[in-house]
Amino acid sequence: MVPSKRSILQHVAALAIVGISLVIQLPAPSAAQERFTDLVGPVRVEPVASGTTVNVPFILWGGDIATFLANGDLKTKPGSTYQKLGLDMQLQPGDDFVGQVRNYLSGKTPMLRGTMHMLGLAGEVLGQDPRTKPVVILQLSWSAGDHIVARKTIRTLNDMKGKKVACQQGGPHVGLLYDSLSAAGLGRNDVEIVWTKDITGANGPAETFRRDPSIDACCVITPDMIGLTSGLEAEGTGAEGTVAGARVVNSTVQMSRSIADVYAVRRDWYDANKDWVTKFVAGHLKATEQLVAMRKAYSESSKMAKDYEQILSISQRIYGKDVLPTLEGDVHGLLLDCSFVGLPGQIAFFQQKSNASGFDETMSRSIDLATQWKYASVRAGFEPNNFDYKDIAKIGGIEYVEPKAVERFPGNAETTDIFLDDNLDSNTIVSFSINFEPDKTTFSTDRYGPEFLRALKQASQFGNARVVIRGHADPTKTLADLVKAGTAKGVIQQVGQPGNFRYFMGGKPIDLSNTKDIVELVKSGAFGGGTFDPNVTMQAAINLSLSRAEAVKKSLEQYANESKINFDASQIVSVGAGILEPIIPKPRNKEEQKENMRVEFRIVKVDPESLAPSDFNF
Repeated sequence: MVPSKRSILQHVAALAIVGISLVIQLPAPSAAQERFTDLVGPVRVEPVASGTTVNVPFILWGGDIATFLANGDLKTKPGSTYQKLGLDMQLQPGDDFVGQVRNYLSGKTPMLRGTMHMLGLAGEVLGQDPRTKPVVILQLSWSAGDHIVARKTIRTLNDMKGKKVACQQGGPHVGLLYDSLSAAGLGRNDVEIVWTKDITGANGPAETFRRDPSIDACCVITPDMIGLTSGLEAEGTGAEGTVAGARVVNSTVQMSRSIADVYAVRRDWYDANKDWVTKFVAGHLKATEQLVAMRKAYSESSKMAKDYEQILSISQRIYGKDVLPTLEGDVHGLLLDCSFVGLPGQIAFFQQKSNASGFDETMSRSIDLATQWKYASVRAGFEPNNFDYKDIAKIGGIEYVEPKAVERFPGNAETTDIFLDDNLDSNTIVSFSINFEPDKTTFSTDRYGPEFLRALKQASQFGNARVVIRGHADPTKTLADLVKAGTAKGVIQQVGQPGNFRYFMGGKPIDLSNTKDIVELVKSGAFGGGTFDPNVTMQAAINLSLSRAEAVKKSLEQYANESKINFDASQIVSVGAGILEPIIPKPRNKEEQKENMRVEFRIVKVDPESLAPSDFNF
């Protein structure tokens, strides 16, 4: 869910007005890639400053509103959750992550607030001294409010190759872009990235995209996404500031396990202040439960309780009315973009080794990003906490609840026709295929293990999308039977020499490479009933393609079980496309026929409101 269009357009307009006065002063976007060490510059590692008040960074994100609630304000307020736990904090703006890292290394704060990908970008810098190696203590949320907006030249992530993309340097969208390209089997060298200084405003990706028509896509937050397209499922018209043809090609609404928001603490400070850190996490989880309950009550009743209005007002003051003009649309909307994980989510993220989007896997992706994209020259990871979450629950005064398997897509027995219709392409986010030998209906996990692992990882990352396994068959036999049946009945006329025949029906040429028209001809029934019946052949192809898809789904489930990878079987649908979508409509040899014999994995958008909530995404 997103803030109201009216309030967001006001926000975008305000940013644009501010940008007019700043655009000349701000540096232009750059295509240059900088190592994170160079971005930070020389900083001497110092012990964390002594004193009872701890400086804690926050960023512009709904998850941080839980921090405000637990603390009572920027300075720990009497009667707040953190004050009752004996903590004393001063919250400080941290949207400049490079600045955060400098403060962290120099001892001005023991904490970092960012995403797992951002920690990965800084890993080499942070890990040079064992004192500053990060320990990740808390996952706040998964993002549902970050997007890749593209022009008409990009319909799915597979189309990103060779394109130019605007993205904030060193920010959370670097991870979103990396994950999106990886899902399509693409890397850093497959795109040209135009780096911007800010995440929004005059020097952000959205305005850069508006100004420069050569930029094909941009990574943006929800307000800018709506400003460019007018909505998650809409397409820009060019009116009211939108960009004609601009649409969302990928979003954390569907790719719901990409951007993990976390807090991390210096290793030396974690070891020396374990009690403080434990209370910080417990208090945050307590505030998260309270905030989620307030948000839910307002969403269901449209009546804002006094305590909810109070925390929204505090957040608006902290972030500024120019950024969040309204409580109802903008501040509440910021919270709606935030998928809090709560206590069960901490257990799932940090302790479940079978979680394909857990700490280890997410850290590995983050380090891959840093090294592959040249932010770092060496692989430098970070550490998970070692909390006992039953103790955390007691300290925070919350119920201890472990995560459990939940079917996210109830009613999986729904018709599969929706995954064969004309809307499928427009709802497809990314796809890849595996090929096989003729008449093959079994799929060894030994041979196809890498493809199965890729599918399972994408299923986990795209937690709010369907994974559609579509079997395909070669059309050659159907085409041959159509011609044989048609000529035998005198319905089709054959003209020319062997190897160069042309076919006519009713005096009009038949294009055998136009599969859609051929399928309609077969369905007409004009060629059935003889020795060669294309109806029978085409139905056999549908049956074969479905059996292939179902066999792959079964093998995928077997691979997941053998590999001890959690996945939601209700997310996966198998369908048979038959001969509808051949790679080569009129094959000339067996090699070309084999290209049509494939099973395709598609990640497909669904209506988010049709999803069942999970235990750690509430």
